[in-house]
Amino acid sequence: MNTAHLRPWSRPFSQRAFLLLVVIMALLILGFYTVTDSGRLEQHTILEGADYAGYAVCHRITDRSFTIAGRQLPLCARCTGMYLGVVLTFVVLILAGRRRWSMMPPLRVIIVLLGFIVLFGVDGLNSYSHFFPELPHLYQPQNWLRLITGVGAGLMMGIILFPALAQSLWRDQEQKPAIGSLRELAGVVFLAAIVVALVLGNEPTILYVLGLASAGGVVMVLTAINATALLIITRRDAQAINIRQAILPLGIGLALAIIQIGVISFIRYSFTGTMTGLPGL
Repeated sequence: MNTAHLRPWSRPFSQRAFLLLVVIMALLILGFYTVTDSGRLEQHTILEGADYAGYAVCHRITDRSFTIAGRQLPLCARCTGMYLGVVLTFVVLILAGRRRWSMMPPLRVIIVLLGFIVLFGVDGLNSYSHFFPELPHLYQPQNWLRLITGVGAGLMMGIILFPALAQSLWRDQEQKPAIGSLRELAGVVFLAAIVVALVLGNEPTILYVLGLASAGGVVMVLTAINATALLIITRRDAQAINIRQAILPLGIGLALAIIQIGVISFIRYSFTGTMTGLPGL
């Protein structure tokens, strides 16, 4: 049995998983001290900053969002799931040592991912139709459904965006798909199911951390898209040999992402005058 393709999963995974655990524990401690004994959430500059990331890409309608002790998360339920799906995908692939794997998934994996997008679209259209009572509705929208279909769409985004970034970034690419089989996809879906369960568990500390992670996913997606576009436009793609050489395009992508979030949030607030929901909704 040829196990060469399994090596990138196992060789660096334990050390990186340990480091990730340390980071998660630090965030959990931060969240613990943010939620007071009385169950009220103190105003926190980090969470307020995360609101701007959500405001730039999400409608933030309150009754379509999860809350921590009455405090709305940075993104609605669907967008929370979507960007958590992206973050999960990136973290899993990086921990698995696949950051240079630059091929798209095989057709059978893409077909399943397209199925996730179909579910995302159906649930989204059904949810939107409830703004118009005279229209027919398939079923009553639920935030847990928005979350699940959002996560599925996020997995699709992450699995496509990750190798696209690798193609534009690295010189020494590995011509392998980031997700190469339905079995590997099932493993990522299993982890996504755990994330969904954690969100639906409604434990304030965990929800606080995941809320920050979802807002971080917005920044992550914009950074990856910006860096990829920048490298292609400037014809400097596929040149980075190590992390130090990758920092510049990724840093510029991050700076552009922050500017985009600021500009979009400013324009939207200028028209709507509110950080939550849409006027009249």
